[in-house]
Amino acid sequence: MKVSKKCIESIKRDEGVRVKPYRCPALLWTVGVGHVIDPNHIRVKLEERKNLPIPEGWDRTLSMAEVDAILAADLATFERGVLRLCPTGLTQGRFDALVSFAFNVGLGNLQRSSIRMKHNRGDFEGAAEAFMA
Repeated sequence: MKVSKKCIESIKRDEGVRVKPYRCPALLWTVGVGHVIDPNHIRVKLEERKNLPIPEGWDRTLSMAEVDAILAADLATFERGVLRLCPTGLTQGRFDALVSFAFNVGLGNLQRSSIRMKHNRGDFEGAAEAFMA
């Protein structure tokens, strides 16, 4: 299962699209739709991240095709994660919502969420309500 084009557009709208690298609030070099350029930087203490140079080859403007390709690769990880963590009861809408949620908060947080627990018990209405909590 893959996210819909509608979901991708929603994620782009909600997260924002940046074609030039920038430092996110966590001071990580980021580009595109919330793509952390060097995940190894996550292990660096927050106060030391200000001194990290932009990773080599990234000090440039990306094309929208590059941004879309990076986003597609990032979303593939979350699609696989949602299929593993929520293996039954998926409609396109539920899948899109779960992938969008995981993209925003991470697969670990999806795994521990009441949204996932309710979804996997078949309480789809409760899962939908949990999105609003």
